[in-house]
Amino acid sequence: MYHRIKTTKPQQFIDITRKVIEEIKKSKVEDGIAIIHVPHTTAGITINENADPDVVRDMITALDKTYHVYGDYLHFEGNSHAHIKASLMGSSCAVIIQDGKPLLGTWQGIYFCEFDGPRDRGFYIKIIKG
Repeated sequence: MYHRIKTTKPQQFIDITRKVIEEIKKSKVEDGIAIIHVPHTTAGITINENADPDVVRDMITALDKTYHVYGDYLHFEGNSHAHIKASLMGSSCAVIIQDGKPLLGTWQGIYFCEFDGPRDRGFYIKIIKG
């Protein structure tokens, strides 16, 4: 299932855990795998803490320190930092479904990672019965 998402900042992490939970409920799959895929070269997906928003801020800050927005890049569009960050995060993640719920830790959430926004984006959720 394709989901649209509108990002509002040049770089941001948007918690999409609720969307994944909704898709699992709709599928009625009790045991299996949810695959979340981002079909963009300057956006990614990750699982990390969703209890303290400072974690997201710290992650973006650390990525910017290592992969500066303005660096010695040759790519003519000027968004090489976004391509690098998206590759580091990855374009897909898999989450085990157990008892009809994503098997996530207490503090874990699933994030859509924008590195070249704001943009109209999208991501896929595929539920596979185990």
